[in-house]
Amino acid sequence: MARRLILIPPSEGKVGGGDGVPWGTATTTPSLTEHRAQVIEALSVAMGGARRDHADVARLLGARGDTLDRAIEANRSIETAPTLPAIERYDGVLYQHLDAPNLATSAKTRLSRSVRIVSGLWGVVAPDEAIPDYRLKMSASLPGLGKLSAWWREAVSDEVAEQARGRELWDLLPLEHAAAVVVSPAKTVTTAVFLEPDKSGALTAVAHWNKALKGSLVAHLIAHPSTSVDDLADWDHPAGYRLDPSSLAVDDRRRCLRFVKVS
Repeated sequence: MARRLILIPPSEGKVGGGDGVPWGTATTTPSLTEHRAQVIEALSVAMGGARRDHADVARLLGARGDTLDRAIEANRSIETAPTLPAIERYDGVLYQHLDAPNLATSAKTRLSRSVRIVSGLWGVVAPDEAIPDYRLKMSASLPGLGKLSAWWREAVSDEVAEQARGRELWDLLPLEHAAAVVVSPAKTVTTAVFLEPDKSGALTAVAHWNKALKGSLVAHLIAHPSTSVDDLADWDHPAGYRLDPSSLAVDDRRRCLRFVKVS
């Protein structure tokens, strides 16, 4: 059975509310608690009071209208709001296709053990870790901290290195979040890209459905823990993609699996 650590991004889409105790007493990653507290404090400063210009906050959060109003309310109550497990809080496209609620009980246990979410607010989050609603991009810059991907880099890289010890490391992060993770040159990293032919027949990276396609890949890896990287050459992705076997090779400790649309 393959032992993996799979890195995925959070989602901007989140479920509101919750029934867990507030974050201050719910955290399960003590090594990152102080870092998280600093980000929460800096975010509070950036959000400002009731008179803070909405345009500034909108630019910081990348939101507007009702989404902005909800984000402001959530960010101003991070330390007092009820929590949900991260895998229930995030409900974006990747998470919808991962479909954690419908995994078998044993697979849910593997999910909690094998997947980590790289977040601008939390650093590294386990799926079963309780977090409140919030909105903050990894690419955001906060007072006193600067750009979060750079500020988090040392702590996140150390945490990933510790948790990836003795395990295959899969990096399914977008560039924004991958910028916060530096992997030892001695560690082999597996990534994945989904390709489809354009009008000329040339293969181009999928943009719009990339998160959905990666969600299905994570679901398969979690549901079938004995699947090796080589075994994926025989896997029919539910959206009609097949692995190009030539991409199985490791080049300078990196393996980029290319899944190509065939139907």
